[in-house]
Amino acid sequence: MSSKSETSHKIPSHIAIIMDGNGRWAESRGLDRTFGHQNGVESVREAIKGCRELGVKFLTLYAFSTENWNRPKDEVAFLMGLLVDAIHSEVPALIENDIRLETIGDISMLPEASKTALVEAKARTSNCASLQLNLALNYGSKHEIIQATKMLVEDTLSGKLLPSDIDEDVFSSYLFTKGIPDPEILIRTSNEMRLSNFLLWQLAYAELFFLPIFWPDFRKEHLMECVTDFQNRERRFGKTSHQINKENQ
Repeated sequence: MSSKSETSHKIPSHIAIIMDGNGRWAESRGLDRTFGHQNGVESVREAIKGCRELGVKFLTLYAFSTENWNRPKDEVAFLMGLLVDAIHSEVPALIENDIRLETIGDISMLPEASKTALVEAKARTSNCASLQLNLALNYGSKHEIIQATKMLVEDTLSGKLLPSDIDEDVFSSYLFTKGIPDPEILIRTSNEMRLSNFLLWQLAYAELFFLPIFWPDFRKEHLMECVTDFQNRERRFGKTSHQINKENQ
């Protein structure tokens, strides 16, 4: 951990965002909830723009949770259609800006059109390397952890692993986020102060930011402000301030 003056230059490698409040943003304006989802696409562009300017390497967006299937069917259908439209319209810009698209979650349950669009977009952006954009789709952290545990048990019973082999790094390698550093920053809009089953393992030591704005109002400047705050926080990871200061001398 660097001292405060040194952390002013520290850029997080991974930022995660819970994009919350699209529907309420629209309803507060007397509009249909779908209008909020449409306007949220611009906020995604703003988040990507901010990450690129800062040099952030990974951006993970909570786009559709395993619980979101419980929403009204017409809203779910609209979201799936919007996903396809957004992918088709944004892929050229992703390639131009050297951004790789990946997904975390079980996309097998998505409509065929959504799955096809995602597979094609991931293939077309596979050689991009400046920023990796992870869309969390049909994602739930409890499900992810249970599935990882099942695979660990299977590999242990088959002899591929010994129980003594299992540590945090091994367990992490069975998660959807294998090979991706844990987020150092979590941002959630709409001022809801909970994680909503998002990256529960990976966010163990993330710095949390709950913003009092709905997602369609999110702009690059909000991301920059969170990063500036992050740079001035003391991240101790269980140690004392005295230990951190001594290590930095």
